[in-house]
Amino acid sequence: MDEGTCMREQLKFLEPIRRWDEAIPLGNGRVGCLIWGTAQALRFGLDRTDIWDLSVPKNTDAPEFTYQNLVRLAHMGDTDEIRRIFDAPYQYPAPTKLPAGGLVLCFQGASSVASSLDIERAQATVLAGVGERRIKIEAICHALNGTGMIRAGAPRQEFSVELQNPQFGCTEEAEMWTYDPNQREISQGSLKNLHYPPVQKERRSVSETLELLRYIQPAAAGFSYGVIAAIRQMQESTLIFWRIISSRDGEEWIAENERLLCGQISQGYEVHVRTHRDWWSAYWGKSSVKLPDALAKRQWDMTNYLFASCSRKGCYPMPLQGVWTADDGCLPPWKGDYHNDLNTQLCYSHFFKANHLEEGESFLDFLWSLRPAAARFAKNFYGTDGICLPGVMTIDGKPLGGWPMYSLSPTQQIWLCQSFDLYYQYTGDRRFLAERAWVYLRETALCITELLQLGEDGKYYLPVSSSPEIHDDEAKAWVTPNSNYDLALLRYLYQRLTDYAKELGLEKERLRWKEILEKLPELAVDEKGVLLLAPDEALRESHRHLSNAMAICPLHLIGYQTPEERRIVDAVIADYERLGTGMWVGFSFCWMSHLYAVQGNGEGAWEQLRIFWESFCSINGFHLNGDYKNRGYSSFHYRPFTLEANMYAADALQEMLLQTQEGRIRLFPAVPQAWKKKELAFSGFRAVGGIIVSAGMENGRLVSLELHASREQEIIVEGSCLKEEMRVRLKAGKIWRWRSCERSGGMVEYF
Repeated sequence: MDEGTCMREQLKFLEPIRRWDEAIPLGNGRVGCLIWGTAQALRFGLDRTDIWDLSVPKNTDAPEFTYQNLVRLAHMGDTDEIRRIFDAPYQYPAPTKLPAGGLVLCFQGASSVASSLDIERAQATVLAGVGERRIKIEAICHALNGTGMIRAGAPRQEFSVELQNPQFGCTEEAEMWTYDPNQREISQGSLKNLHYPPVQKERRSVSETLELLRYIQPAAAGFSYGVIAAIRQMQESTLIFWRIISSRDGEEWIAENERLLCGQISQGYEVHVRTHRDWWSAYWGKSSVKLPDALAKRQWDMTNYLFASCSRKGCYPMPLQGVWTADDGCLPPWKGDYHNDLNTQLCYSHFFKANHLEEGESFLDFLWSLRPAAARFAKNFYGTDGICLPGVMTIDGKPLGGWPMYSLSPTQQIWLCQSFDLYYQYTGDRRFLAERAWVYLRETALCITELLQLGEDGKYYLPVSSSPEIHDDEAKAWVTPNSNYDLALLRYLYQRLTDYAKELGLEKERLRWKEILEKLPELAVDEKGVLLLAPDEALRESHRHLSNAMAICPLHLIGYQTPEERRIVDAVIADYERLGTGMWVGFSFCWMSHLYAVQGNGEGAWEQLRIFWESFCSINGFHLNGDYKNRGYSSFHYRPFTLEANMYAADALQEMLLQTQEGRIRLFPAVPQAWKKKELAFSGFRAVGGIIVSAGMENGRLVSLELHASREQEIIVEGSCLKEEMRVRLKAGKIWRWRSCERSGGMVEYF
């Protein structure tokens, strides 16, 4: 695909940005920055993924905080006691993700401000009007060195710079926190609900042209963090470099970061910008799309920008808000934590096909590193061997509590397993299979298997079951085991282990997991083919979490090949259409787009994405969950920012362009009719088996196809854009290229 097809739109703001969730986002996977405000107070809201209050979660280490007790109380129907023990810990302000503070630039006499974000270069530009002058401010979060960099086109004396720390409560003002079971707020309120020792601030001159600003905030459990900003006066401009620092950075964490920052700023701005742009250029070179709809192209590009900004190899993976914790003086929505009942999994859904493996490995490495914590939680909470992470957890894998049907559901761990499975499928890396995927799934199964109970029918059931987030935390949320959500995940786990064992030549292991698989019930389906919530309960009202459809997607246990599969998929979609979108949030539309893509319905798939991107996303691309523009799509009109729907929407678009399974590739399987009449292409997408695919279509016909595989394999290529399917033998390390030809229909070459 030539360079012209890859051009990415700049995000432009002609007026001052007055809300933090509409701000210009910058990030490098470790730190983030939100630029907003007026020229009289231009704010750079700062964040770092691992800045957390890691106080011990309240009462989660109590003797009564166990799965066995939860099961007992659920069977008794004692909802009040369940809430007191298992939900109450989440209502305390800590543990929680913390904001890092902010830099504020004030240009006296400024009358206007306009700004833009160049996502190609990951650079923000702000133009402040001061009289007849236009002062240019450029900013990046450097892609490699962890430093934020600002260049203001004005001498130092023409504006002020203030380093602002978060406004926490004082230690002396600490109050006893009481649990209110009726509290259903998504944030635990003001930062002042956290009570810390006073902040330590310093401002000093290093030389005639260099000044250092610093604050250090003592927090909980001996943890401290802060921000250092270096200001250097140039001839006609001013440089402001900043770093977010933490006591977890090492023994000399303050002095070392100061030395590093002074060294970086002495080198100037341009030298750092070059290496920053080189990194982003290589990132964008991995994959691209050419789409006839400007909204689809812009949002796919923007999502990939957001992904690289908040997920990098060697860094913590993105929590709910990535590297952009709420910059409004409040604790972040849902504590800015790691929700494993959908959010983390969907955040890391699109990177496989988009071929951004290295950035996505952040999540896999994180899960792998938490195996000791997962083993402790399995032993202490479930009383089992193996591993299991909490459904809602801190950055170090501890349970936060919350509605226990979901925050403490063991099957959320199986959904985490899918990331290891998909990584193997999309790379074909057998070493990863043997040393990571097999190990992680098997250790998970050691925990899950101990929880299963044989019923009178000789089938395995969980002692309690639920379907996120059906019936909230009421007693009826405990549905009759097994919910289709739980069952789909159980069948997925034991099927994958059976397949893996066969592939690795482990016959005893294969028989072990196959025996359990054969004793699991079949998915519950009604007479129309609709997947039920549970064996005796259907979905009877609109709901945000399409959990009964897990077996269709994202697990893909049910495809669209056989008559029975088509009957089920069509019936499930028709049922969601009947119930409507009144109780949906942003990710629901993305999930529905995936279902339409499975069906091959390009019109439906695209309509869901159009609604999502136009009505549930901020002007800066952030997913704001609710129908905050009041367009009648949902009864949720709030705007808490999370990232999972952004990534799942990009994945849905990719599914419209390319669907893949072992030995088979489907080209443009679910695109709208209007798109087929125009040019449509993608480049560098990754398919199952480690195949890199690029394809182009014009007027409904395939015009180009390029396949590159790391190992020899035979595949079938199909799609309505082809007269007939192609059977292709791929050679290891060779590129197979097909071009349309009027005489023969197509011409093939290897190189």
